[in-house]
Order: sequence, then C-alpha cells, then structure tokens
Amino acid sequence: MHDANEPGQAGAPVDPVATLEARLGLCLGDRSTALAALTHKSYVNEHRDEPGLGDNERLEFLGDAVIDLAVSHRLMERFPAAREGDLSKMRAAVVDEQGLSEMARALDLGSLLRLGRGEELTGGRRKASLLADAMEAVVAALYLDAGLAPVLVLIDRFLGDAFARAAAGTLDRDFKTQLQELAQSRVRATPRYRVVGEHGPDHSKTFEVETELRGEVVGRGTGRSKKDAEQAAAKIGLDLLLRRCADESAAAGAGGGTPAAPAESAVERTAPEHAAPASPPPDTDEPRVAGQPAPGAAVAAAPVPAVEPAAELAPPAEGTLPTEAPAAAEPPSEPPPAKRVRAKAARPAKKSTPKARRSAPEVPATKKARKGARRRK
Repeated sequence: MHDANEPGQAGAPVDPVATLEARLGLCLGDRSTALAALTHKSYVNEHRDEPGLGDNERLEFLGDAVIDLAVSHRLMERFPAAREGDLSKMRAAVVDEQGLSEMARALDLGSLLRLGRGEELTGGRRKASLLADAMEAVVAALYLDAGLAPVLVLIDRFLGDAFARAAAGTLDRDFKTQLQELAQSRVRATPRYRVVGEHGPDHSKTFEVETELRGEVVGRGTGRSKKDAEQAAAKIGLDLLLRRCADESAAAGAGGGTPAAPAESAVERTAPEHAAPASPPPDTDEPRVAGQPAPGAAVAAAPVPAVEPAAELAPPAEGTLPTEAPAAAEPPSEPPPAKRVRAKAARPAKKSTPKARRSAPEVPATKKARKGARRRK
C-alpha cells in the first residue's frame, strides 16, 4: 500500500497529485485545484485549521457540465445522421453514475482521495457515488488547466467502449425498463422501488433505494439522485433475475426440456377415455331412458328423444294406430266428458236450493195464515 499522508489517511499516497498525473499521463499546471478535486468535504470538516483548504463540490458541479459537453461533442462526430432524441438517449446511457464510477475505478481514484475518518471507516473509497463525484471534479480540474482537449482524450480512453456499444445499438443502461420487462414476462410481477436511506446535506445527498419483486428484495443501489439509485438497484436486481432464469433453463435442459409436451398428451389421453363410453349408447337406448343407468352424463344428454318412448306407451290401447294417433286420441279421451258432467251436476245442485224454497208455500209463514189454515181444517 501507499505511505500515509496523514494519520487517518491510510489509503492516500504522499503526493496524490503526482500519482494522478502519472495515471492520467498528463501534467496538471494548477496543483492546488487538482488537490482540491481529490479532497472530500468530510476531510475539510476535520481540518478546519488548515488555511485555504477546499473540497471538490464546486469542481464537481463544473465537471458534470464539461463531461456532458465532451460526450455530446463525440456523439455529434460519430453519429452525424442521428436525431436529437437518439443522441440524448445515448449520452444518458454513456454518462451516468455507473460509467463515471467505472472511470474512477480504472484510475484507482479511490486510493487518491482525502477523506475524513468517518467516511474512511464507512468504506467511502469504494462508494460509487463518491467516486463519480471525484471523477467529475478531476475532469473540471483538467478543463480549467488546459481546456477541452485533455478531457476529450480522457473520454476517448475510458468511454471508447461505451461509444462502440452505442454505435452497435447494444448499449442500454435503462435497467429499470429491462428489469420490468423481464419480471413481467418471467415472474408476472412488477418491481417496486423504495428509498431506504438518505445521506449528506440537502445540496449533495446520496440516496439508497431497494427494489422488490413479490416482497423479496432483489437489489439495493445508491446514487446522487433517486433515479440514479433506482437504476443502480434495478441493475443488481436484473443481474440476479437473469442468473435465476439461466439456472432454470439449465435445469430444464438437464432434465429434458419436454415437460410441457407430456402434460398436453395427458390431456389428450383423457379426452378419448370419456369419449369411449359414447359408443355403446345406440345398443341400449330404451333401457337407459327407463332405468337411467350410470354411464357418462354426456351420453345421457344425447338421447333427448325420451319423449318418444312415452308416446309408445300411450298407443297400446289400440295397437293399430300409428304414432300420429295419440294426437287425435287426446280430444275424445274420457277426462274431458268427466269434467263437463261434473260442471253440470254442480250447476243444478246450486239451483235446487232456491226451487225447494219456492215449492214450500204450503207452510204458512204468518200467524194469520196459520189461523186460517186451522179454521179450514
């Protein structure tokens, strides 16, 4: 490891600026600005007694815009026929926290940073957000020292592969969309994101986000914004889901990838088993209607002409009549005259009572009539 610059700075070399120049292959004229680019605010808070000590936040602000300018310049050169919307998408895919942190790791920038004790103990030299901020600050120092030319050299050196993938159409860092499409097609679920932590002051926060699938945390990421943190978490979740899908396909291939075919054949086999009892019904149509045996219910629905046997039971009274006879025999049947006789018998019964009352004038209804009858006797 490198010799310590100060107590508590075990990862920082004696001259971080000289080491940075060697790794970049460039000379930095303003060493104080370069040293500020490597200084985190946590270090400044613990060394307030040092005069003229500044952190890299202002340089980070400038470096963000300079990187966008340099990448936009290269995209305009490489894709002269591309539309503005396509160029914006490619720039967003090339310039993000992941891409910048990868540049910083390629330079081993984490070992050059000056951090406070607390940030050192929490693994600040490996944080993607902190490395991306430092990379932007270094780019700003290069721009202030020598203009855009050294920045373009740095961009070509570390982002050349990203430009090549963008030209081939294989560069897609919208991990949220990729994870959602894969999850809906394979798991039939939509990933959900939630912020589980916020660190730092309001003007320079770091967000920590988790992504879940059906209640299971499949990824956790950090970023300088919620969107960046969600993308980082989605990338981890996407990698996990892709590995699971690969394991499932490998297991299916080892066990024979034809489990679906037997399931279909089983369904096809069950159909003829139910269809087999359909053949005997024509031999025993009449007994099934009378006794109602227990063959398949589907067969019972077929002999709907159960009315025909009922019509055959009616004609035995006169065997000579055909099947049309029952329709003609219904009107002269005995039930209708019986109903008529009952109706006639009921009518005279009701009228007989008043006639009986009229035919009884022989009984005197008054006292005078009774006396006259006695006198007559």
